[in-house]
Amino acid sequence: QVQLVESGGGLVQPGGSLRLSCAASGSRFSIFTMGWYRQAPGSQRELVAGITHGGITTYADSVSRRFTISRDNAKNTVYLQMNSLKPEDTAVYYCASRPPDSSRPLYWGQGTQVTVSS
Repeated sequence: QVQLVESGGGLVQPGGSLRLSCAASGSRFSIFTMGWYRQAPGSQRELVAGITHGGITTYADSVSRRFTISRDNAKNTVYLQMNSLKPEDTAVYYCASRPPDSSRPLYWGQGTQVTVSS
């Protein structure tokens, strides 16, 4: 069992920045693909960014060039640096991990609220 704990959410003005962190338990973190998802009210959960164990990254078109995902395997932590935030980025952000033998995320964090508003 893997536990994921997100932190770093909050209220920020449009154009501002936030950095989300996700701390993972367990010894297999370095081989998991990690991802950040978000879900806005009335919308489906969507993938925002992902990073493989080898450091290959993917981004949703809506956040590319504004968000950066990274990982520190020594700290069992994945980050999401969010710059130039827009009101439409408002959502609950979830961290998820996918073991190498799975086609979908198996473990989820509890979520952290990000609100972009003036």
